[in-house]
Amino acid sequence: MDRDQIYYVLFEQQKDFKDERLKIIPRELTTQIISFLPLKLPIVITGVRRSGKSTLLKILTQELKLEEKEFLYVNFNDERLISFTPDDFQKILDFLEEQNYQRNCYLLIDEIQEVSNWEKWIDRIKEKHPVIITGSNSKLLSKEISTVLTGRSINVSLYPFSFREFLKAKTISSDNANVDLKVQSKIRAAFSHYLESGGIPKAVIDDERILGELYENIIYRDIIKRFNYRLEKPIKEISNILLANTSKELSLRAVSETTGITNLLTTKSILDTFEKAFFFFFMNRFDYSLRKQVQSPRKVYCVDNGFITKAGFRFSEDKGKLLENLVFIELKRKNPEVYYFRGEKGCDFLIKEKTRITSAIQVCYTLNKENRDREIAGLTEVMKKFKLKEGLLLTNSQEEEIKMGRKKIIVGPVWKWSLQASNFFPK
Repeated sequence: MDRDQIYYVLFEQQKDFKDERLKIIPRELTTQIISFLPLKLPIVITGVRRSGKSTLLKILTQELKLEEKEFLYVNFNDERLISFTPDDFQKILDFLEEQNYQRNCYLLIDEIQEVSNWEKWIDRIKEKHPVIITGSNSKLLSKEISTVLTGRSINVSLYPFSFREFLKAKTISSDNANVDLKVQSKIRAAFSHYLESGGIPKAVIDDERILGELYENIIYRDIIKRFNYRLEKPIKEISNILLANTSKELSLRAVSETTGITNLLTTKSILDTFEKAFFFFFMNRFDYSLRKQVQSPRKVYCVDNGFITKAGFRFSEDKGKLLENLVFIELKRKNPEVYYFRGEKGCDFLIKEKTRITSAIQVCYTLNKENRDREIAGLTEVMKKFKLKEGLLLTNSQEEEIKMGRKKIIVGPVWKWSLQASNFFPK
């Protein structure tokens, strides 16, 4: 590309990046990213489309109090850089020098996968410049970007707004939530909305109607485009099946048979691509035998409840399913090793640390006469099996403590659990 053309685009991108009109909500991941900077490795921010990755770059410049010449933002998804080649990377470094940027200025790069051999350039400059990369599209999905830099980068996952971030976006304070009934009432109302609408930043701040368009973008640009277009119909069917069965167990064979895909490997590849796009996640059943784990059906979850309610086919108001999905995504933020358990009864979530199960969580929208014994029995079973003193039963609004000899089950609302700065996992 022509040097002057590249310089012009870089000047324009800096102006757009500093646009003060954008409403910015602080993100919890910011502190973690900043703590990684002293390691002097490229940081790759991964996540589903429109989860706020580009905005997070702006937040980082604010938190780090970076001045104008202390960082450069480059967006390779800009159509004006469509002719950019690996040979042009040097022109970016020339731009920094000629415009008197700080010698060790930050490089904030969006959609770098649009340029081939980008990883060689990143590897060359990482000692001189702190580098933070984001990206997610049909050429190279977020998870694949970090794979290219395996061993030479730090990968962090950004999810849609947590409930804490959702409250900030809605300017609702959670201070004194444990004692002030008025505050609790506001938070409960907000949680009911969040449970249904999810936390995609633009949908929360601007308009929930964008969820349908975003869903189509993900399906076509991140999934269908990576396969033969004759698979368009079965891929859409698979997506509908997964949305309709969120938080349920699904086998690979069942998905294949329902959609008419005869090759199990093709179905597996489609499901893997959904997971790489951070849209659907699949949780294994716990078993000490790895073979049995692999052979068992997996439970499916969606990255955001808004897609389930706005884009999926809902035949019933199954709020229990939404509540469990929300708990799973909150667990993903904390990044524990998580499984479900199926024995005589069953338990929704087991948390594993190293070689042992350390926590058990059951999710039930409302604990009532019909389900109380079943839900408690599921927790009691795993507490005995894995020698846990406490179990957690998360509900929509109920709270109590159930004692059983030396063991106890803590019943609490998801909204309160998710607002804690560090979610407690009973031992």
